[in-house]
Amino acid sequence: MAMKEMTFMEHLEELRVRLIRTVIILLISFSICYTYSSAISEFLLIPLREALGSSGKVIFTGLFDKVMAELQIALWSSIFFASPFWFREAWLFIKPGLYEKEVSAIRPFIVVGFLLFLCGASFGYYILFPFTFKTLMSYGVQNVEAMLNLQEYLLLASKILVFLGLLFQLPNIILIMGFMGLVTKYSLRSWRRYTAVIFAVASAIITPTTDILSMMSVWIPMMVLYEIGILAVAWIVHPYLHKKHMSEEP
Repeated sequence: MAMKEMTFMEHLEELRVRLIRTVIILLISFSICYTYSSAISEFLLIPLREALGSSGKVIFTGLFDKVMAELQIALWSSIFFASPFWFREAWLFIKPGLYEKEVSAIRPFIVVGFLLFLCGASFGYYILFPFTFKTLMSYGVQNVEAMLNLQEYLLLASKILVFLGLLFQLPNIILIMGFMGLVTKYSLRSWRRYTAVIFAVASAIITPTTDILSMMSVWIPMMVLYEIGILAVAWIVHPYLHKKHMSEEP
């Protein structure tokens, strides 16, 4: 049976409450992240500075560039660091619409979701960034000095890390959709070719260069995540639903 029957207006009220709580959480997180925005910026600059070495420098060209950069860093960092809390709000909104067995089955994946978020951001920072920056620096004429804009880089880097964190939720989302009966291993397999095309377009948008190697470094993990989702549905969801169906038979 469902945890709680709710009317349409009750769902809207619940959504309003969760959105307000999420905004408050993000505002608190933003104020904390802004306090440490300089340290966060220095951390994000490490991969770029290592790739540049002595052949380039990071500059700012406007009086307010550094201020705007730190505001933007605080915004995107607040989304990242507050993710366990807005994950929880999203879960509390979804929970009343689930059956009791679905709740017990899906609850562990909320924690998994945060871990996947960290994995996605870590992949971007430790693998994608160094690979992409070194590839870009090796192109074209050598022995010239690169001068990169501070605000543009920090905004791009923070957006990419948050996006990758969300992207790495794919296996989690597929699992939850499987438990809710929205997808099966068969439907996921039939969508594989279309998913590959969509991911190819997304990887071209995500990477800050049109280099095929950089795009492949994003596309391959995306496809791997999709395949992990298929395996998870096949190995976890299908046996669980089969067992549930057998137990409900008279």
